[in-house]
Amino acid sequence: MRFIKPTLGVLALSVLASSASADDWPQYLGPTRNSISPQKGILRSWPEKGPEVLWTAPVGRGFGGPVVKDGKVYLLDRDDKVGDNLRCLDLSNGKELWSFAYDAPGTVMFPGSRSVPTVDGDKVYSCGHNGDLYCIDTKTHKPVWNKNVWKDFGGDKLPFWAVTRCPLVYGELLIVASQAPQAGVVAYEKLTGNVKWKTAPVGLISYASPAIVEVDGKDHVVMVTGSTNPFQRTSSVDELGNVVGIEPLTGAFLWKYDKWQCHIPVASAVNAGENRILIAGGYELGAVMLKVEKKADGSYAAAELFRTREFGDQTKPPVMYKDKFYAEYGTNDRHDGMVCMGMDGKILWKTKRSPDFNKGSMILADGLILASDGARSLYLIEPDPSGFKQLASAELFPEAPAGSDNDIASRVGGRNQNWAPMALADGKLLIRDQTQMKCVRVAR
Repeated sequence: MRFIKPTLGVLALSVLASSASADDWPQYLGPTRNSISPQKGILRSWPEKGPEVLWTAPVGRGFGGPVVKDGKVYLLDRDDKVGDNLRCLDLSNGKELWSFAYDAPGTVMFPGSRSVPTVDGDKVYSCGHNGDLYCIDTKTHKPVWNKNVWKDFGGDKLPFWAVTRCPLVYGELLIVASQAPQAGVVAYEKLTGNVKWKTAPVGLISYASPAIVEVDGKDHVVMVTGSTNPFQRTSSVDELGNVVGIEPLTGAFLWKYDKWQCHIPVASAVNAGENRILIAGGYELGAVMLKVEKKADGSYAAAELFRTREFGDQTKPPVMYKDKFYAEYGTNDRHDGMVCMGMDGKILWKTKRSPDFNKGSMILADGLILASDGARSLYLIEPDPSGFKQLASAELFPEAPAGSDNDIASRVGGRNQNWAPMALADGKLLIRDQTQMKCVRVAR
């Protein structure tokens, strides 16, 4: 798959629809890695009982979302006592077609799967909980090559929340954030696994995946790292996080912003157009807008346009539509719900707890937003800067029974924890919680 560069602004949906198939959702955050789908014909109302559930499939615990290509669903599932399991399901009925499992035992707080695979041609790439990076042939169901993005570059004890990287295919390269002591971001030859380039470490541990942002018509790989975590301190000196721009074919550093304050960064960068980049997080700053400019000597520099604590997203990058940003801003301390922000940083509205949105997922399609609330429900929303406009909602998951989660997880996110990124393909929405994945009809 060639990485399709997003065209932003009012014409975004029509341009994306002409360049990507509505039948596929081949990578983290969709065809253009920005939570935007070219799908048309999204239903603007649902029956009283909610949208039609076409099938339900069991899944292991975790937060790894599915991808879809050519009518097949790929999901990196996990059993902490055994290891990772890449599963292939039939999109039409949810039946498992094949799987590839490997030993990778171990557990961390909020146990289970972490990352989203990437499908490119007849290969599927996945990065597991312990850093195991596999290229699997979708025809033979066997590995073509495998590496470890953590141990291969000096990693020893796993990061506190394990390895969460979502691989990015860029031309002939597979780009992954190693975040290990000897490498920040690594590019592999996607067909062989040979290292094409690697960067020096780019900052403190991050759980974000790389993004592609366009600057003056050139692609930059953008990586976000964390600030000092006061609860998992490794040094007495407080450090701020970095946002770095990297040349995708060589790994050369192009620019850096070194004042990002978020000690558990998960959301990747958002291409906001006109050389602007929105960075959002949950702890502690909220969001910052950068502008990258090329200087007279040919080098680049990043300048801060604004920062705000009133907008953020703990687990996913915000969705952009018609120069407005929509995010789910819930942390241990904030319950802002869904929040709408203008390009200038002005907050236009918040839902707070009515309704509450906390660590869920969003997809923009056909001028509408499909949003999970992070718990049990799915919402259909018309994005509007004048106020929150809910068109429909449905409870898809029953309350998980008591004792099905550890105590800390239940306190901060409920027992269902529907936190994984969703996928939309062929009019079908794939959404999961901690025990099951559902396929829901959302388009004509």
